[in-house]
Amino acid sequence: MDSADFFENLKDNNLIGVQCEECGGLSAEIRYYCSVCRSSNLSPKQFTGKGTLSTFTCISIVPTRMAEEGFGRNNPYCSGIVTLEEGPRISARILNVDALKPGEIKTGQHLELDVQARDTERPILAFKYLS
Repeated sequence: MDSADFFENLKDNNLIGVQCEECGGLSAEIRYYCSVCRSSNLSPKQFTGKGTLSTFTCISIVPTRMAEEGFGRNNPYCSGIVTLEEGPRISARILNVDALKPGEIKTGQHLELDVQARDTERPILAFKYLS
């Protein structure tokens, strides 16, 4: 698997990473070597798409692509680290939160995969904040 496969699977709302056949190590990102034992004996692993919010930041000084989507100083977006149900962590956009009120966003909150812009070549990995 490579990054093209990763994004192709995201279009179908599937989060596919890898699992090491030697030590069982998991990665929610595509890798060619296990980050635990450095083995190259990896196989695809589908994750449930469920997890919890470990940490986050609200971003108001945005890159060009995000500005084109309408984000900026008066409309920040939230990005966070999600700890998946299976254990690995991954960085993603966090949806269903008010990035103007970061004090109301709580770590430990349950999240669910919600890929954005599935019709594009490179969809956006996102998780929605469940209330």
